[in-house]
Amino acid sequence: MARYTIVSMPGDGIGKIVLPEAIRVLDAVGFDAAYVHGDIGWEFWCREGNALPDRTIALLEQHKLGLFGAITSKPKKEADAELAPELRGKGLSYYSPIVTMRQRFGLDICLRPCRSFPGNPLNFVRRTASGGFEEPKVDAVIFRQNTEGSYTGVEWTNPPAQVREALATHPKFKPFAAVPGEDLAISTRIVTRPVIERIVRAAFDYARAHGYRSVTVAEKPNVLRETSGMFEDVAKRVAADYPDIPLWSVNIDAIMMWLTKSPEEYGVIVCENLFGDIISDAFAGLVGGLGFACSGNIGPEVAVFEPTHGSAPKYAELQPSIVNPIAMILSAAMLCDHVGETDKGDRIRAAIARVVAEGKVRTYDMMRIPGGPQAIAAGAATTQQMTDAILAAL
Repeated sequence: MARYTIVSMPGDGIGKIVLPEAIRVLDAVGFDAAYVHGDIGWEFWCREGNALPDRTIALLEQHKLGLFGAITSKPKKEADAELAPELRGKGLSYYSPIVTMRQRFGLDICLRPCRSFPGNPLNFVRRTASGGFEEPKVDAVIFRQNTEGSYTGVEWTNPPAQVREALATHPKFKPFAAVPGEDLAISTRIVTRPVIERIVRAAFDYARAHGYRSVTVAEKPNVLRETSGMFEDVAKRVAADYPDIPLWSVNIDAIMMWLTKSPEEYGVIVCENLFGDIISDAFAGLVGGLGFACSGNIGPEVAVFEPTHGSAPKYAELQPSIVNPIAMILSAAMLCDHVGETDKGDRIRAAIARVVAEGKVRTYDMMRIPGGPQAIAAGAATTQQMTDAILAAL
């Protein structure tokens, strides 16, 4: 009997391509797991009116661990239009299944490592004062609060009367009081002190365990005085328990500038949901783009690991496949770390590092050429060839 049972959720588009490649690598490294398929994604919204069916929730409740590929999400009008005719007009609303999963299982810590691999032609480089070039080592780990902030889903277009009445009690709402309901959209940003404390403490624990020299809070307390203010206040209180690790505070807009000038200055960064989403993609751009961007959604009991790229439907049907599987494979390595099999996670990352450094096998994004059928003729490796190279390096 396998030691672990993993809920495999390929989802949409290229998720169905890259997830099996990650499982090939896990098998090769000796990760003792069985895999059960979980339905998730656009086809289930269209057919059933639910992109995250209850049967998949039940699998995650039972097995606690998941690997997730990618999903397709579309705006409200498009989502409604693609719903099966017999389901229309029944009050169903599309909601991101990964956001639903995070909130349903309390996957409040989103861990996103962004580390450069030497030899990757996509790595950040900068000009030196002497006119030459240098490639700083980027090793940032973003702790994104995953269940609150701007992504709670508490929002309205044409808000109901009681919402408008409540908002009218705030003096800052006065300029909007006369706006017709159909012209008014409101999204809320909600944070709570205990949840902030959990992710900030997790960030400090990670920094201490992995030798990072600081933790940075990236918020906007000079404008978002209540929500970012609470984030900073909690961070300062938690930092008192870690006197060996300095707490830095940088406004989110300022750090977006500084990370493109001196990314090596930053290690562990912690912030709210929307800001964490943005800054982790920005750092990913410095280490190879979304083809190298992995993440873990971690709660008290359940954990789900995924690449941060989308479903890229325009590439999903290409034969042979050309998409880069490394982000998905790195996410599988994070799964190994999570269950205490760090030796296997380290071996996977070392194999990827070797393939990247050798430079003999590169997917189209690593070659900086357009994607499409012509990429193979231009010398790009297929998805399976990249995985094969990683397996050989193991």
